[in-house]
Amino acid sequence: MKASYLAAAVAAALLAVFGVANALGGTGNGAPSGTHYTLNIHGVAKGQGFQNSGTGNNIFVPLYGSCQINLQEGNSFQVLDPDCVNNPPAAFQLPNPCADSTCTQFAYSVWARALTPGAAKMYTCYTDTTTGDTFCDTGLMVVSLNKVTPPKFANVSQQLLSVCDATTGKTVPLFSNKLDNYFWQYDNQGLRHAQLRFYPIPTDSGIGTGCTALPVG
Repeated sequence: MKASYLAAAVAAALLAVFGVANALGGTGNGAPSGTHYTLNIHGVAKGQGFQNSGTGNNIFVPLYGSCQINLQEGNSFQVLDPDCVNNPPAAFQLPNPCADSTCTQFAYSVWARALTPGAAKMYTCYTDTTTGDTFCDTGLMVVSLNKVTPPKFANVSQQLLSVCDATTGKTVPLFSNKLDNYFWQYDNQGLRHAQLRFYPIPTDSGIGTGCTALPVG
């Protein structure tokens, strides 16, 4: 009963975030159709100026090099700090991804595509605040962004909404441990524009899947 109440509460919250209950069908670009939140990640060459364009949906990262995008749990999707070029790290807010206490499904899904030539890798990490140790995803948990013609979206929900727990060797959801700080690592090799879309469509979480966490730092 508690789980069903939690699922209902999450569904109601997503209604407020996206403005619709669900999105059905598909589009020619590989993504679902329907209302969504779009996050644009722009690669910026060294010394090149940029402006945030006032939309609040943009994060700017080095055209070549790495960027840390800190993740904060909140009731909506929101860029908190867009500048990972001159004043890193960047910061992004997103809702708790779990639909209920079991988290067999995520309450929403994340889709990604590359829109320009170049390549980038994106993966989830966490820092244990009690020890200061940082661990990042590896292998199939890493999103590879490369442009295809025409640009196509891929479902990257499991890679970006979960992380490999170094202690258990299994995937856990974002924000599942209040003592951990979560972030996305973005390693760019010349990709000027990547795009993420967040849809209010439940998707399998894969939580509990075996994985390997890489210690960093």
